[in-house]
Amino acid sequence: MAGPVLGIIGGSGFYEMDGIEGLQATELETPFGKPSDPFYRGRLGDCEVIFLARHGRGHRLMPTEINFRANVYGMKLLGAQYLVSVSTAGSLREELAPGELVVADQFIDRTFQRAATFFGNGIVAHVSMADPVCRWLSDNLVRAANQAQVRAHRGGTYLCIEGPQFSSRAESRLFRAWGADVISMTAVQEARLAREAELCYALLVLVTDYDCWHDSAGAVDIGEVIRVMRQNVERAKGVVAALARALDGKPPPCGCAGALRDAIVTDPALVPAARAAELRVLIGKYLAPASR
Repeated sequence: MAGPVLGIIGGSGFYEMDGIEGLQATELETPFGKPSDPFYRGRLGDCEVIFLARHGRGHRLMPTEINFRANVYGMKLLGAQYLVSVSTAGSLREELAPGELVVADQFIDRTFQRAATFFGNGIVAHVSMADPVCRWLSDNLVRAANQAQVRAHRGGTYLCIEGPQFSSRAESRLFRAWGADVISMTAVQEARLAREAELCYALLVLVTDYDCWHDSAGAVDIGEVIRVMRQNVERAKGVVAALARALDGKPPPCGCAGALRDAIVTDPALVPAARAAELRVLIGKYLAPASR
């Protein structure tokens, strides 16, 4: 049985993954354009790891400029079965303190300029996002945090804003009233696209600040955010490494790998040949024989 393949998308400050053996860079062009950076492939124990810096090494891309579709498509093309996003965030809850980690499991999307589906142009699909992360992979991520002796809160709602500006105080208080727990600018598109790509997806949030709702915290200070972020990134690397070493090649007990089974509503025989070719890595098993 083939070994597991874990994709890792590193956020702010998380531009490389330590300890990967046999590291090789892979440049890709996708039907959706160029990914944020080369993909770096290697091994952690028996697990193949594929790492991508979301903002590019050196942090060259704003959240709105990230080509989320190319990034997730590239992970699928390279054989990833599991995808873990690592994202820095502000806390909207007193109990989620800067320096702590959260394995979030719900999203509120406040973005408005981003492509967040592989479909369209002749093929329509509607996947369920009721439970937007893989519970099995998230549970394993929490166990990996425990093994790495890092505190990680299980569950929470991630509110994604367009950015690149931080929130106003009024917005921050409103988002708290909505029940959001952390606030950031990137992960929701990755969750949507990972579901369409039939990948098991989990999100590891690195809390860096209390946003601006907190009376004692003042406005978000980017210098303080970066200081806490650097400490959190080292913790996150240990958690992700522990997860990679814990995975095996057994099929996970979840439905992620069949998320598109009943989601594609377009008659397969009517899918344009060009679109079928572009999306074959995602939907090849669902295409009519003449379209394959």
